Amino acid sequence: MENITQELSSQTDIAIEKKSRHEKESLFVKDGVNYLVPFILVTSLFFIWGLANNMTDTLLSAFREIMSMSSLQTSFIQMSFYGAYFCFALPAALFIRKYSYKSGIVLGLLMFATGGFLFYPAGSMASYPFYLIAIYILAAGCSILETTANPFILSMGPEETSTRRLNFAQSFNPIGSITGLLISKYFILSALATDTERDSMSEIEILKNQSGELFAVSAPYMITGLIMFAVMAVFIFYPLPKSSDTDKSSMFEVLKRLLKNKHYSYGVVTQFFYVGAQICTWSYLIQYICSDSTLTPEEASTFSVISLALFTGARFLFTYLMKFFKPALLLSGSAVMAVLCTAIVIFSSGTLAIIAIIGISFFMSLMFPTIYGIALKGIGEDAKVGASGLIMAILGGALFPIIQGWIATKASFTDPLTGEVLENFKLSYIVPFVCFVVVLFYGMFSLKNHRE
Repeated sequence: MENITQELSSQTDIAIEKKSRHEKESLFVKDGVNYLVPFILVTSLFFIWGLANNMTDTLLSAFREIMSMSSLQTSFIQMSFYGAYFCFALPAALFIRKYSYKSGIVLGLLMFATGGFLFYPAGSMASYPFYLIAIYILAAGCSILETTANPFILSMGPEETSTRRLNFAQSFNPIGSITGLLISKYFILSALATDTERDSMSEIEILKNQSGELFAVSAPYMITGLIMFAVMAVFIFYPLPKSSDTDKSSMFEVLKRLLKNKHYSYGVVTQFFYVGAQICTWSYLIQYICSDSTLTPEEASTFSVISLALFTGARFLFTYLMKFFKPALLLSGSAVMAVLCTAIVIFSSGTLAIIAIIGISFFMSLMFPTIYGIALKGIGEDAKVGASGLIMAILGGALFPIIQGWIATKASFTDPLTGEVLENFKLSYIVPFVCFVVVLFYGMFSLKNHRE
């Protein structure tokens, strides 16, 4: 009885101490250091790779029209983009572990800008492989930025609020995505000729038109490259706080610890499936709506903007709700709703299907940062290397769209009215359906093990 009383007393003292410390340290204050300004600067990077992600998503529709490609062929754009994420995440982690978060940010911005400039020679040569190289280098910069920025944000305050802080920072990512979609809508998709216009062109006119369309694709990326150089200059001259890396463990020891941590290792697997679901949902959203209606790609892209607006608003909403509910509980509930919405997308049509495919964006808004935060919670200095595993998991965004494109192409059918062969985008959404089920299992696992 005495031992129990002592244990209760000890736990009470710990709780009082935690509460006292929490009252002294706000969301952006840790050990007496105020991280608000660095937080704002680093959060701007979330906008930047959101911009790149969704400008690139639109390229699937653009190249499908410009170069008369199938969904399977255009899916290699996502393979290049998210394949670079996989290849560069671990080297980025080793780089920032040896140097600093600031060095990682500068390197990431430099590669992003370089990739943007390479769109010019790719467009001049009308070379799809060259475009894939440019996309790969730009995405390598994004990979380095994400590997650096996410754990940096987690470290900018008390560990108790790390997941909420990351969700808040990630809320600015879809604002960049919306900006990317608007740029794509008004400067890329609007410049594309309609099918009727293409049918009336001669071979010479088609080549001339293709050249103009490829320039419309390349110009926004080249301008973005210039902006990235300006942002890089800000980070070079601003004195960001250095992380206190006191862990001298070998890479083998760090990886061994991470692999033994079930919350982390399961989190990496779940992130792989979640990113696959997100990219599948957005990459084929325009094609899905066009196949189920008479809308053009430019008109259907409006629904992409609506989806991202909901995604953005929901991320701020869920960040607020984390003051009252466990992140794992919100993750599980959102996964259930995403599964239901995806099922409606597969089995229904018309207005209901469009509402459901937009609804998916609302419910998946909190998933990436919440999975990330839960997986890295409590792993200390291992977070720098651990972050690379969660960014490498973004490879799911490269692989699952190819599977989805393959299903859409292989399950194609003939329209009984027009005789036209159509790709089966409805059936292809079985891919994100399965991915969201995996996210649901991780949320339930985290709840069961009291992971917040």
